[in-house]
Amino acid sequence: MSQLRNHTPAAPARDRSESRFPGGPVADPAGSHHERRIRSFQPRRSRVTTGQGDALTRLWPRWGFEIDGKSVLDLDEVFDGLPVVLEIGFGMGEATALMGAADPGTGILAVDVHTPGQGNLLGLAEKHGLSNIRVANGDAIILLREMLAPGSLDGVRVYFPDPWPKKRHHKRRLIQPEFLTLAAAALRPGAVLHCATDWEPYAEQMLEVLSAHPDFENTEPGGGYAPRPDFRPLTRFEGQGLDKGHTVHDLLFRRVADSGRRTG
Repeated sequence: MSQLRNHTPAAPARDRSESRFPGGPVADPAGSHHERRIRSFQPRRSRVTTGQGDALTRLWPRWGFEIDGKSVLDLDEVFDGLPVVLEIGFGMGEATALMGAADPGTGILAVDVHTPGQGNLLGLAEKHGLSNIRVANGDAIILLREMLAPGSLDGVRVYFPDPWPKKRHHKRRLIQPEFLTLAAAALRPGAVLHCATDWEPYAEQMLEVLSAHPDFENTEPGGGYAPRPDFRPLTRFEGQGLDKGHTVHDLLFRRVADSGRRTG
């Protein structure tokens, strides 16, 4: 009898397609565990604060959406006709919110898989009245490949992506020729792909693959790295790296028109 009285049935396992927050982002919107592509990101497990969870529950139905690969987004409808910049990997969203506040005439489509960061950015957007920010949950590759119309973006930002420092993991780095081809298809001619990293070997790889890609040209007249533009905020993470002696490299490459593609 005592065994029966003390026994508590185990809670049923949560379906991975369900959200931890009512109406909020789900764990795997595109069922991407079925896809055998090498991933450039590693989902992190960390605690969602009460405020972040509240923002996810209240604001996700209005400003968030899943990257499920099922349909092409109408960015004009989503952003009320604003030009749209895609930001891939926004961390906790502080820099994204600052850029959104500084440029309310540009829509920011911010993509990440980090649930606390998604909630934090939604909360910042509400706090500061930033109606030009939308938060997307899932794999940016699926978004670029299946959910964005050709020439629909006015820019792509990739700030401090995972450097995957071990040589055997270099194949996981996001900035590769295949990614650049997808980004080029979604960018209008003249739009800029802006990357930043404080990992020197990754900066060198970025410069090499971007310089070699026929759909992009360096905005720096002499080639090489660019000064940090004023519109990219100096984040706390970046400041910590600078305090440790890290060098941050910015790379700004322009999408060239098809007729102006370089050869050779």
